[in-house]
Amino acid sequence: MGTETRVLRTRTILLWGAGLLVVAGVASALLLTLLGGGRPEDSARLEALKTAANIVVGTGGAAALLLAARRQRSAELDLVQKDHDATERRITEIYGKAADQLGSDKAPVRLAGLYSLERLAGGYREHRQTIVNVLCAYLRMPFGDDEEELQVRKTAQRILLLHLRPGAAEQPNDGFWPDVDLDFSGAKLVGLTLTHCSIRSITCYGTTFRELASFRGTEFRTKADFNKAKFEGRVDFRGTVFGGERDSFNGAVFAGPADFGTKSAARLAGAQAKPGSPRTWPTGWEESPAAGKSDWSQLAQKDVSRQPPGG
Repeated sequence: MGTETRVLRTRTILLWGAGLLVVAGVASALLLTLLGGGRPEDSARLEALKTAANIVVGTGGAAALLLAARRQRSAELDLVQKDHDATERRITEIYGKAADQLGSDKAPVRLAGLYSLERLAGGYREHRQTIVNVLCAYLRMPFGDDEEELQVRKTAQRILLLHLRPGAAEQPNDGFWPDVDLDFSGAKLVGLTLTHCSIRSITCYGTTFRELASFRGTEFRTKADFNKAKFEGRVDFRGTVFGGERDSFNGAVFAGPADFGTKSAARLAGAQAKPGSPRTWPTGWEESPAAGKSDWSQLAQKDVSRQPPGG
């Protein structure tokens, strides 16, 4: 369990009960001594004895109540522990079955595995990052030109999109998964769309993006690693927020159209672009001939000192 619960031991309760009984006996003796100093009436002596008896009975009852409370609390803790263990076993069973389904040679079975993992992540936040790691690992696995497998992979990408969007302030997304890290290193992603998302970090080292890759309006809060990534189709980084200090496109290749918008804070040093496609780079960045590669351009920051006056 996550928190430690203190429970009275039976020995402690018995000691307290014995102490209370001793106190009751002493009180009875004192009452009888006080009444025996003169010649008390029989009724007064009887009342004293009743009082002493009530004290003894009361202390014994208190000890019994303490013991019963301890047993009740112990039973409750046992029940909570059993529920926790049963929940963990159920999670393990669902997770294991979903993992087996992802390894199936039938596309519908793999889809069922993805949806099982999605439900598991939605219900158990403490296991969410692990499940996201499994989805990313699945997308990193190599695949050929199988159309069914492509649809399964696009489903995995769509699951991430649906749960990484926080939604608008006036209409938040109840299914949003906050504080998620994505690792697509070396993956081949087709038509990846992660627009208007909030992602803690993303690693796309050596990732190949086919068709459209859109990160429009998405926030990367701590890291955005696109080093050596290859964008074969159109890429959209308009309005993307690079909140960390380690975002980089060093060695990235842009073979098709690219649009970063003019206000982007992306670091493009070391990136290359193939001439001939329309592109919008952030203010201060431009394409220049790449050394030793006549058919490629190098991204570099403009040399302000070489700009004409007023330019």
